[in-house]
Amino acid sequence: MTVTDHTQATADAAHSHGIVPDSSRADRVVSFDVDAFPVPTGREENWRFSAVRDLKPLFADEPADGHLEWSTSDLPAGVTLTEIPVDDAVVRTVRAPGDRASAVAAKHSGGAMVLAIAPNTVVDEPITIDLNGAGGDVRGHLLVEVGTSAEATVVITRTGTARYSELVSVDLCDNAGLNLVLQQQWDADAIHAGEVVARLGRDARLRGTVVTLGGKVVRLNTSAAFAGEGASVDLFGLYFADSGQHQEHQLFVDHAVPKCTSRVTYKGALAGASARSVWIGDVLIRAAAEGTDTYELNRNLVLTDGARADSVPNLEIETGEIEGAGHASATGRFDEEQMFYLRSRGISEEQARKLVVRGFFADLIHEIGVPAVEASLMKQIELELEHVEEEIEDE
Repeated sequence: MTVTDHTQATADAAHSHGIVPDSSRADRVVSFDVDAFPVPTGREENWRFSAVRDLKPLFADEPADGHLEWSTSDLPAGVTLTEIPVDDAVVRTVRAPGDRASAVAAKHSGGAMVLAIAPNTVVDEPITIDLNGAGGDVRGHLLVEVGTSAEATVVITRTGTARYSELVSVDLCDNAGLNLVLQQQWDADAIHAGEVVARLGRDARLRGTVVTLGGKVVRLNTSAAFAGEGASVDLFGLYFADSGQHQEHQLFVDHAVPKCTSRVTYKGALAGASARSVWIGDVLIRAAAEGTDTYELNRNLVLTDGARADSVPNLEIETGEIEGAGHASATGRFDEEQMFYLRSRGISEEQARKLVVRGFFADLIHEIGVPAVEASLMKQIELELEHVEEEIEDE
């Protein structure tokens, strides 16, 4: 399957392979001031892979005319969902926006929703939030705050249609644990640009999963910053782009303190002449972050001619006193040997393709840790594969 693959496991190897970015992520602008970010043209480094023309409505510095309908599961004791004014939301957000779309979202959201889990609260069942759009421009700002030694699973699902920009702030206090699942199951005409910014205290644990299956254009940036020793981040992603879809995921893990661990694993499949995916993974290990252990992986499976996947992993390492740092990236088509093996045992080409794709995603889906979500995703993958067969028949 592999067309391109590159891996490095130490600081010395990282520098020798030339994977330090041209400009440090540590120096990039973050601000709640919309004017700090010019309207993107597509020539900027962090927008050069993006569908800027389609995203243009999300750059307008003006109030929105639409909204999303919210529905939630019953909230258990120790969990609250409240609304706060814009000024309070700015103060409580863990980091300012890193691009114009999320800055516009924060400014024109009309106030932020805050999902708060009280200290020492352990929630056994997933907390679910469903957001449904009925069209129009929508700005959103959400804060997820997990108190000291609290643990919870939160599943947020987006459906319907909208031109939606958002900023999501995730604040984990010391020894807090959060399993956060973000599902993009939009209608085919939806446009979505979002930024997730997370901060982890000492010994905090964040397990984040992004699932992108719907929408015309989806661009999600996820940043995680360590504020206390002993914290860990596991970021997973699954995406499936059909013809006419552009799906982009950018990640930034900021190791600023010692003895923290991060793992990033994203997998995507593409089918259709105009299917497009973009994955950019950046890890910064600052000089003070001795004892860091980090690894990032991206795999892309191209199912039809004409689909395109861009994968750009980066490591920026400022200290040699680390446990390990590396990445791997691969993009390719079906392994012909796998296909031959399955066909030689009487399995049809269509069924063989389905088996390969299921196997490609299966281990990642099982990492989500929410059985209902895992079962639902397997069914959705089946539907995506039916579309693949239609694409192949049309070729």
